[in-house]
Amino acid sequence: MTAAIIAPTRLRHGVRIGLAALAISAFTALGNPAQARGPEGIADVAEKVIDAVVNISTSQTVEAKGGSNSMPQLPPGSPFEEFFDDFFKNRRGPGGGSKGGDNNSGPPRKTNSLGSGFIIDTSGVVVTNNHVIADADEINVILNDGTKIKAELVGVDKKTDLAVLKFKPTKPLVSVKFGDSDKLRLGDWVVAIGNPFSLGGTVTAGIVSAKNRDISSGPYDSYIQTDAAINRGNSGGPLFNLEGDVIGVNTLIISPSGGSIGIGFAVPSKTVAGVVDQLRQFGELRRGWLGVRIQSVTDEIAESLSIKPARGALVAGVDDKGPAKPAGIEPGDVVVKFDGKDVKDPKDLSRVVADTAVGKEVDVVVIRKGQEQTKKVTLGRLQDPEKVQAAVKTDEPAPEKPVTQKALGLDLAALNKDLRTRYKIKESVKGVVVTGVDANSDAAEKRLSAGDVIVEVAQEAVSSGADIQKRVDQLKKDGKKSVLLLVSNADGELRFVALSVQ
Repeated sequence: MTAAIIAPTRLRHGVRIGLAALAISAFTALGNPAQARGPEGIADVAEKVIDAVVNISTSQTVEAKGGSNSMPQLPPGSPFEEFFDDFFKNRRGPGGGSKGGDNNSGPPRKTNSLGSGFIIDTSGVVVTNNHVIADADEINVILNDGTKIKAELVGVDKKTDLAVLKFKPTKPLVSVKFGDSDKLRLGDWVVAIGNPFSLGGTVTAGIVSAKNRDISSGPYDSYIQTDAAINRGNSGGPLFNLEGDVIGVNTLIISPSGGSIGIGFAVPSKTVAGVVDQLRQFGELRRGWLGVRIQSVTDEIAESLSIKPARGALVAGVDDKGPAKPAGIEPGDVVVKFDGKDVKDPKDLSRVVADTAVGKEVDVVVIRKGQEQTKKVTLGRLQDPEKVQAAVKTDEPAPEKPVTQKALGLDLAALNKDLRTRYKIKESVKGVVVTGVDANSDAAEKRLSAGDVIVEVAQEAVSSGADIQKRVDQLKKDGKKSVLLLVSNADGELRFVALSVQ
């Protein structure tokens, strides 16, 4: 078995930096992508757009490790790697490995990175990946004919891994435009063009293998998957349709070796175009904000809420200062449609809200107690909150032993001052505190733990273990297979958990 990795496809020289970002799966041995003759239009596309694809060269100052006599940093697999390794590690004398010279620190030095990008405006506007230019001290754009021009950073969006650059052209440029990635179909031919190593454009072709692929690399994942070869140095390069329109930005590959095995991912042009417009206009992203915390609707939760089939995004909490609160959206609502677009899961809702203009009034369709309701919400602007948690230690008096009751594999007790102090539960949190969990219970599998507070059972507030047992007994009589709990942590963050009552 060989571990497959997700890797950004920029190339770094001067220091050894692993390209693997995240181990996600394991694959048996995979062969090279199937060779196939593409349509005749590929040559026309390449000829039309090749001069719009550029190389992005960056430099960064880093602290040297190992002094002037340390081993030079060589590309992995270099024929000289073994020679220098033996020479520097086995030599004697000042700076040699046996004298500890490898631990001496030398002066800072420059390292270089290479990636790709493409011109979208003949005034000198370039799109690339954020990881291509991240932490760079200097950025240069190298045109297809070798012309090198210093570029400035317009703005970046880390969540979609996109960046916009600007440079002053010294001659007329060729630009490309965005196409409609929503019109792509599985099996459509696409052309990936990059400019790695500043050797000039490289062209590969393949088909669309999948759309809306979520690989858990960010909150708004919706990648185009293609088998067109995307190699090191191709990050930030464009993915074209056969009309010569950009329908994606090549960003990641899955590979056991770092080379292409035919599984590459591109950010769709629909996402890119919106991000680029905002970066050019504001220098930052201004995403829509609904002001809710959401979670998946599992089959058990759907059964508890009488939703068939399981779908939508379950509202676990509503921000008191957010747009959803005055619109009447409540915890326990399931969002199934937003601004006319169906919501199949929480990722759908996150993406569509983020893509919606700040200040726009939208219709949000929710299911509440089995019935659909429409709420009108005026979206706010998403901020990047900084979570600050301060733990205050106080001298605690001897705790009063709580009266506990067992239900659903849980030890339950009514909240009192001693329990709030023991579990650091905020005063705003109301309900029944969990003081113990049976390790073999469904509750343990659903990760309930001591200190959690059960706020509601089957969408009714509870204040004691007896209240919970009464609700569970009634649900059993009604033939329900599971019970829906609204659970709070010590800080008041809510989530829904469905437990078996059998």
